[in-house]
Amino acid sequence: MVNFHKRILFSDEAHFWLNGYVNKQNCRIWSEANPQVYVQTPLHPEKLTVWCALWAGGIISPYFFKNDEGHNVTVNGDRYRAMITNFFIPELNNHDVQELWFQQDGATCHTARATIDLLKNTLGDRLISRFGPVNWPPRSCDLTPLDYFLWGYVKSLVYADKPQTLDHLEDNIRRVIADIRPQMLEKVIENWTTSEPAVAVLCQKSYLKCNATRLSFE
Repeated sequence: MVNFHKRILFSDEAHFWLNGYVNKQNCRIWSEANPQVYVQTPLHPEKLTVWCALWAGGIISPYFFKNDEGHNVTVNGDRYRAMITNFFIPELNNHDVQELWFQQDGATCHTARATIDLLKNTLGDRLISRFGPVNWPPRSCDLTPLDYFLWGYVKSLVYADKPQTLDHLEDNIRRVIADIRPQMLEKVIENWTTSEPAVAVLCQKSYLKCNATRLSFE
């Protein structure tokens, strides 16, 4: 199980609002007095929905969910499978990733039967997902390097020049992600410590599954 954490390809989506809006629906203010704070935001702010995947050796990204007219769309099962088929699998073929395990969270669009079948046909048992050969821990949205590093890092930089259009914002996202160096990714993955119980169990289950299918990770 040495360095197994370096062989997990973590994936996730994130929203980038043109106005820099941050979703704070889970934020709470603790105070003896009600501050009566109101923050005015647009009803339907313009945004981009971005998918990305990373591992210790690099990044496969970014993919922007759009319709035929180039407008941002909600991610559903059909669109996610189209991304896997038309973008992710071809990108995998451009990297030496035969031994990588693909991770995704338990979002419904990720775990529809047709989606899991597609991923298993592509990856075999090297899938870490709800309803996959190795289950991803439930309610663990902060467990991946994308959540505790990538999205925050990218959002801290892409609004510096105050983009006024979605095309400008998209260019910034692509540039910032492309500028991330391998040394930074290696450090981020090293910080994904196996001392946490959920991580330790995940690595153990994946390692046992890989041995059962006679895949060498030593």
